Amino acid sequence: MGARTVKATLKPLRHATLAQIETRLSPLLPTGCLDNQAAKDHSRDRLLPLDRTFWCWLWQILQCNSSCRDVMKQVNMLFALNGRSMAENSSAYCQSRKLILPALVERLYRHVAQAAFVWAPAATRLQGRRLKGLDGTSARLADTPENQAAFPQPTSQNPGAGFPVMKIVALFCVASGAILAHATGNLWTSEISLAGQLLDALSAGDVLIADRGFCNYALAALLGRKQVGLITRVPTTIRHIDFRKSKKRLGSKDALFVWNKSQLPCRWMVLKQWLGLPETLTVRILQVRLHSTGSRVQVVTLMTTLLDPTLYPAKEIAEAYRLRWREEMCFDDIKTTLHMAHLKCLSPHMVRKEVGMFLIAHNILRCLMAQAATQARIPVEQISFKGTLDGFRHCSIAMTQAKSKPVRIAVWEAFLAGLAADSLPDRPDRIEPRAVKRIIKYPKLTTYRSRYKDRMSRNERRRHATKRRAALI
Repeated sequence: MGARTVKATLKPLRHATLAQIETRLSPLLPTGCLDNQAAKDHSRDRLLPLDRTFWCWLWQILQCNSSCRDVMKQVNMLFALNGRSMAENSSAYCQSRKLILPALVERLYRHVAQAAFVWAPAATRLQGRRLKGLDGTSARLADTPENQAAFPQPTSQNPGAGFPVMKIVALFCVASGAILAHATGNLWTSEISLAGQLLDALSAGDVLIADRGFCNYALAALLGRKQVGLITRVPTTIRHIDFRKSKKRLGSKDALFVWNKSQLPCRWMVLKQWLGLPETLTVRILQVRLHSTGSRVQVVTLMTTLLDPTLYPAKEIAEAYRLRWREEMCFDDIKTTLHMAHLKCLSPHMVRKEVGMFLIAHNILRCLMAQAATQARIPVEQISFKGTLDGFRHCSIAMTQAKSKPVRIAVWEAFLAGLAADSLPDRPDRIEPRAVKRIIKYPKLTTYRSRYKDRMSRNERRRHATKRRAALI
């Protein structure tokens, strides 16, 4: 099919579902970022150019990570509306996805994250400094030799009975929930070393909030050089805090301490960079009492590099650290709601791009949530992520039936208003246990499929039990 034929075929399909996703979401992306390249990959007009491939992949993720064949069926239906057809084989689509540059994917999700921050309400605590969160998670990959070589499965699992595991550390915007940057590694890569790769995404004046796994001397010193504050929890099982040995008392269970640089260099840093760190570091340690309805009071020990108690009161530091739980919920949304817990691509190169596409979809939904919250003047955390995803899918279907641009705009405004009307209730003490209630019917596969012996049926077990009792008699 020639270039003119392709353009003539795609032009009347503007009213279809994929085209409406393009129309509503393309303003969130940089102008001209999905235009065909001047040379090499994606330089000619094809059935699946760069922009068509990108929007198909994004639609695939917004459909809860559906299959590539499902995407091609959708595209084929678009062509059928114009009396044409194309092969439903997903090979061409998969080949076109391989040609998307990883740098482009990273640029797009970072751009959407900045757009979400613009829509999010401004910070009011800690002198209005921008809060960013740091946390890590993992995802299972397709069990292929290439993925196993780059991301080996846990050694506790038998060969052929587990999945490759990718470790992901992400930098969040606390105000909007969007992901600003990420780094990936295998199970043997420490999260603190992956966090060191994200320091360029921090700007002077930011405040980084992290859990106890990132309470590290070297990380705090590096952030201090960039004029970035740090709030993290102290692992009291490793570092004992005695307020009687503090440098200066600032209040009850609030004091300044001097930490000494370790004699052993950090493994995740270059030796020259380690030697350039200061020999001592002044930090602020405070103990916070967290009250939760129906449970005992929990005492949490926090470390921060925000030393001035007048500018940064202990209560505001505790409230800022409590916002760290939003990061856990963001990972839960992207892994459970968008189904990123198990990635489908078969090679490490494609898996990394697949993660980037998930981050684009996540940040786009976060941007829509921020828009709806700002228009309704409610906090962003009251907007449901799952409700936004479901509402956007139904909105795109409704817009395909709109006969004019004003009607499509009215449908879109109704969608944003519906997100705010269906807001979540305030649940400050809601318990989110890391456990599942669903019963798994079948046992786990502990060896290769060809070697696995299926469990005997109930009747067979009864016959064996009868034979054993008869033998004993």
